[in-house]
Amino acid sequence: MKLKNILNIDYLLLLPVLVLLLLGVLFIYSSGVNSDGELVSNEYIRQIIWASAGLVIAVILSFINYRRFYNISIYIYILSLIPLLYTLLFGHVIYNAARWLRIGSFGVQMSELVKITVIILLARFLADTDRNRESFSRFIISCVIVFIPMFIVLLQPDLGTALVYTMILIIMLFMSGVAMRYVAFMISCIALTGLFLVLPLWQEFILRRSIPFLAVLTNIRIVALTILFFAVIAGISLFGYLKFKKRYFFWIVYVSAIIIFSIGASFVARAVLRQYQIMRLIVFLDPQIDPRGAGWNIIQSVTAIGNGGFSGQGFLQGTQSHYRFLPEQSTDFIFSIFSEEAGFLGGVFVFGLFMLICFRLLVTMKTVTDPFAKYVCAGLAGMYSFHFIVNVGMTMGIMPITGLPLLFMSYGGSAVLTSMIGIGIALSIYVRRYNR
Repeated sequence: MKLKNILNIDYLLLLPVLVLLLLGVLFIYSSGVNSDGELVSNEYIRQIIWASAGLVIAVILSFINYRRFYNISIYIYILSLIPLLYTLLFGHVIYNAARWLRIGSFGVQMSELVKITVIILLARFLADTDRNRESFSRFIISCVIVFIPMFIVLLQPDLGTALVYTMILIIMLFMSGVAMRYVAFMISCIALTGLFLVLPLWQEFILRRSIPFLAVLTNIRIVALTILFFAVIAGISLFGYLKFKKRYFFWIVYVSAIIIFSIGASFVARAVLRQYQIMRLIVFLDPQIDPRGAGWNIIQSVTAIGNGGFSGQGFLQGTQSHYRFLPEQSTDFIFSIFSEEAGFLGGVFVFGLFMLICFRLLVTMKTVTDPFAKYVCAGLAGMYSFHFIVNVGMTMGIMPITGLPLLFMSYGGSAVLTSMIGIGIALSIYVRRYNR
């Protein structure tokens, strides 16, 4: 890279990243201080090492032409799936999930790193098929690229990370010009599956009385008959569409397929979800159902954020973290600690930093002439924004607890390094944004 290219690095992207990394170190340090003012954890030291290593990696990647990743995309994708599958079979189990690949005392969460390889390969495929934007095969192959690692992650099980892959897919498909009916189909299936999954739990634990209609979602015989009914309707409508070419037949098939998939997926999900995952959904609906058990995290997180008020309690002055009321306070609930000590103003500041990161990625996406680069930026923007929305949402009690970290701030080497690899690739794209 020439000197003029170094000066052309997107500092408006790099600056908010550096601020978030610094805030992460500061409040991980705060999370390690107990009520007596004693430091009882050295996590902040490890975070400094990971953040520094990530910054070095980002700078190095900015020197490398991002097109090299285009050339090796399929290889790094396949190579990343091997340790991901190994982690599923032999990984280190933490909190009932095999998510960690142990190398001595060092743990790697491969599902984080695979996000980048998925974005790169999907961006290459979408760029190569840009001339055939609205074809069904383009949509299907894109789904296959993402669903292979996503299903491996689901089997770990890690629902939160699997949802990140889905959001990356949706954002990249939308930006690539895939027909909206395909994107809308996927979004509708996900939304209805979530609704059908939650409704029986709401009936059992919140309403505490039976609603006959919901047997459609819980009774295996009625589920089977319902799916069969809509399958017959879809089959007849498909025949009508092929024979008479009437659009309303197509939409009957379309809606029937959404209902079939959503009912079936929600029923299977209830069967395979583990007890702690079900309890997360239940306490999302009402944390007071189990205030000292599964609902404890949400209650304490919301309390911490509320304690922060408008301007916060002040650095190292928070009570929820220092009295150890918040489990996983340096990882999943780092935003709760931050909000208690920095208040509403601090929360808005962090929101602004993430908005700036996503805005700069979108600006780069709009200015690049290379479709591959454009789709990579779209995927990265989807990853960063989804992590932020879900993590902050769960700390505020408006989304279920999924275990997604707040990128750049939460404690954890895999998430930090993955985030910085993405930033490094984005910097490389920005420097070469007018190249073809």
